[in-house]
Amino acid sequence: MVAFDEMRPETTGLRRPYAAYDNWLSAQDPVRLNEKAADAERVFRRTGITFNVYGQQEAAERLIPFDIVPRIISGSEWRRLTQGIEQRVQALNAFLDDIYHRQEILRAGRIPKELVADNDAFLPEMIGVRPPAGVYTHIIGVDIVRTSEDEFYVLEDNARTPSGVSYMLENRETMMQLFPELFQRVKVLPVENYPQLLRQSLSAVKPSNVEGAPTVAVLTPGIYNSAYFEHAFLADQMGVELVEGQDLRVVDGHVAMRTTQGYKAIDVLYRRVDDAFLDPLTFNPDSALGVPGIMDVYRAGNITIANAPGTGIADDKAIYSYMPEIIEFYTGRRAILGNIPTWRCSEPDSLKYVLEHLEELVVKEVHGSGGYGMLVGPAASKKEREAFAAKLKARPANYIAQPTLSLSTCPILTDKGLAPRHVDLRPFVLCSDRIRIVPGGLTRVALKEGSLVVNSSQGGGTKDTWVLDD
Repeated sequence: MVAFDEMRPETTGLRRPYAAYDNWLSAQDPVRLNEKAADAERVFRRTGITFNVYGQQEAAERLIPFDIVPRIISGSEWRRLTQGIEQRVQALNAFLDDIYHRQEILRAGRIPKELVADNDAFLPEMIGVRPPAGVYTHIIGVDIVRTSEDEFYVLEDNARTPSGVSYMLENRETMMQLFPELFQRVKVLPVENYPQLLRQSLSAVKPSNVEGAPTVAVLTPGIYNSAYFEHAFLADQMGVELVEGQDLRVVDGHVAMRTTQGYKAIDVLYRRVDDAFLDPLTFNPDSALGVPGIMDVYRAGNITIANAPGTGIADDKAIYSYMPEIIEFYTGRRAILGNIPTWRCSEPDSLKYVLEHLEELVVKEVHGSGGYGMLVGPAASKKEREAFAAKLKARPANYIAQPTLSLSTCPILTDKGLAPRHVDLRPFVLCSDRIRIVPGGLTRVALKEGSLVVNSSQGGGTKDTWVLDD
């Protein structure tokens, strides 16, 4: 099957959203474009826009490849996407509130009880705890793929600690530096106000006993974390403190950070530390990344933790397979954005089908991320499929499988000119007193010809995403 090319489909030629850009592009000198691409790499290197790759000592810190050809989405396409994203985010928050309280969806039999009760990401410590303002997942990254002119699907939900927003912002700033004339010619909706929107959104979910502007901070595991650049970037852009666990302690029933004037209470903590390491008194006792006693402060309602502990269950890919039912249960409407068909390997019939069709399917760990622990059947060798089949048989509940979709492509700039590569899109959603979605998001692109894996840790790159003001 020929993939749908978002700029120039085989059937219809140049699509309207790309008309103004294509007109500009046709007048450009290819040598100049390659020079601009090299300039972009220098900008990223000078700014320090890197990510860490675990387990690869020879290249522990890498530059994320950036392609200078933008991905362009029309205003009408974006409006349709935002309707589906808002519906999904509302349903996810309702689901999280329900499973930690009345569990009506389980009692109604719409989701198997064991899928929640036996889930490693479900935190019994959160049962009966309602976060300030009732919001569980404040920052969400919804991964979306496209298969045709009119078909968009949600690939997965990132409701724990979605990353990549700093790259979205730096991509735009770099493009505006390199091609200022383009932004005069093409009306593109802005993304650069995201840090201000993030701070507004976090401030709106402050604890009810906090008067005036709350004190906000970003909690990072430290400089060796793969997304440390983003943690520091967002703290700086919001004008708030970047803190590590060693900078914090519980003082008089509040979480406080060390300052030159003594300890100062924090009201809202945007944490980029996983649940297991958040509080050594409640979770992993060996953790040096979190804050001893923070969960007691949280349960007392004296701090907002964004995202709330226990939201990771909404990332689970087996839960994802039930999202159409979850959306309908909590909103009373059918899902606007569809799911990709999913086989749950925990079910014997599904496991049998998956094992018999491994060469056709993509198989993923239910808690996997970053492109790790997955099998792309069509691209795998017979030996690799056999080894993966053994994993499936040993731990079937740890996996789901999906068909290999013909993901849409966008052109990238190569030494030989433009060439199509597969892409996905991660819009970033802020949820507090209202839902805010920055127009665009992070487009990830598989730079290897024919590859469907867009993750930066697996050799993928990024593009600037333009939503047209039309």
